[in-house]
Amino acid sequence: MVWLTVSLVTSLPALAGRCFAWLDRAAASLVQRIQLWFLAPSRPCHNHKLAHPNSSHHRHTAKKPDWLKQEIIRLKAVMPHAGCRSIADICNRRFAASRNITVGKTYVHQVLQQHDYEIQILRRKLKHTKPRTVPRNLIWGIDLSGKTDTPGCLHFIFGIIDHGSRALLHLQAPHDKTSRTLLACLCDAIRTHGKPKVIRTDNEAIFTSRIFRRGLKQLGIRHQLTDPGCPWQNGRIERLFGTLKEKLNQWQVQNFAQLNRDLQVFRHWYNHVRPHQNLDGQTPAELWSGINPYAKPHKQEQWFEAWDGLLAGYCLRY
Repeated sequence: MVWLTVSLVTSLPALAGRCFAWLDRAAASLVQRIQLWFLAPSRPCHNHKLAHPNSSHHRHTAKKPDWLKQEIIRLKAVMPHAGCRSIADICNRRFAASRNITVGKTYVHQVLQQHDYEIQILRRKLKHTKPRTVPRNLIWGIDLSGKTDTPGCLHFIFGIIDHGSRALLHLQAPHDKTSRTLLACLCDAIRTHGKPKVIRTDNEAIFTSRIFRRGLKQLGIRHQLTDPGCPWQNGRIERLFGTLKEKLNQWQVQNFAQLNRDLQVFRHWYNHVRPHQNLDGQTPAELWSGINPYAKPHKQEQWFEAWDGLLAGYCLRY
């Protein structure tokens, strides 16, 4: 035991010397590596996120002008069912050659996603914008509505309105809802009021049928369809049926014959008695005939009242 202790004590200085020598060599090697690192030339950065903006590996995209964003927003507002690719194609066809600018569907998608609320606001403004003035007997709007009588039978109502004068040219509950029946009603209105150049309808199957489209073609009338989900594009007939339903919901109809009599009374009230806000207070009949009630004195005035007071007002005769 004493021998082992003496051996350890005598070998400790040698072990300590070896450890210190190894530490010296390691420190010298570390210093040398640090010096080589600082003296070495700068290496290119291969991380594209940290690369210099002027590097050849960086791809530049010119910033799109603000007017292009606004045009994309407007196109989506007026064409709500158009996709990103369709809107991009429309912009490129219009601006690629004239303004030397193009867009991709990804950019269009980003703009629409960022400005979704603005698009909804613009669509609402377009919906409530006052329609522009059009000549009389140029465009007719037609549509169908319905009324349930007291026994519970549903009757269809077919209406025709002139876009220029807002004149209600035809209002009738037909016996059936077929393309041939509607074409016959349309021919009756043409014989009375003349032929329009355009008929505007929605995309209901009865208006897109082959019979209806062929009938309009034979009459020489262009058929204009509204976009799906955009009833305001045929807003004049929609507004007419809104006024009609407001009155009909307060009025009881016993049968089919009474409904047709009541519709003729409503048509007279709508055309000759009720002043129209979008016509600056004129009635559709006055605008159709070119009569200005503020400049031409009337010869006779008559109080009109029907449907238990639901339809009332003064009818002026010139």
